[in-house]
Amino acid sequence: MKMHALSGGRIRMRKSFFYPDAEAQELAELPVSCFLMRHPQGNVLFDTGCHPSVETDGEARWGGLVKFMTPILRPGENVIAELATLNLTPHDIDVVVNSHLHCDHCGCNEFFKNATFFAQEKELATVADPEMEGKGYFRADWEHDMPVEAVESQKDIFGDDRIVAIHLPGHTPGTMGVLTNLDREGSFLLAADALSVHDSLKTDFSPKNNWNADLFIQSLAEIRKIVDGGATVFCGHDATQWAGLKKGQEFYD
Repeated sequence: MKMHALSGGRIRMRKSFFYPDAEAQELAELPVSCFLMRHPQGNVLFDTGCHPSVETDGEARWGGLVKFMTPILRPGENVIAELATLNLTPHDIDVVVNSHLHCDHCGCNEFFKNATFFAQEKELATVADPEMEGKGYFRADWEHDMPVEAVESQKDIFGDDRIVAIHLPGHTPGTMGVLTNLDREGSFLLAADALSVHDSLKTDFSPKNNWNADLFIQSLAEIRKIVDGGATVFCGHDATQWAGLKKGQEFYD
């Protein structure tokens, strides 16, 4: 099985959201990470990143949220274009696992017409509340006709312990990570916003855009157990880590 790190875009936010020692007005440019697992039984995409339309007009899709999370994608800097570099189209994706349903993580869901989607049951319940619209969640991102399977505590996608979605709440009620086990390079935890930046694992700082700080800290403890067990953790928005990853046509196996 091969695993590719793909860009889902880039965003600009206040650095103090993630790093407590940052100046209040200091800004950080953050990657939006997505991952493709090429499993013998199908292609699995973890998160779909930002919708291509925000490359030119973020406010039209994200409204006032752009004041706090500004899309800074270059034209063509999205997961659809990234898949094309691997000679794949959205129709080649069999499974999409959404870490959660914020707009920078599920913005391209609509393009994956052949996929079965997996999302955590508490996340699905959260977005079903009309009052959540615009609070990081937008129905245009996640409300589509493709089949969606609700995940409880965890889901082994193909039943072989190679791609397992696990509940890591705190950032949102239904945030999930994926633990993937590769033949040669071992285990990787794709943490998304259960660990937006690696620094939180050392400081126990809960980013300011989290839903529940206590649950986030509990999920950090679970992530530490997984890392102590030998897994490498990949964060959702860590610019330093992202710069050092194999990306695009390069892969982990």
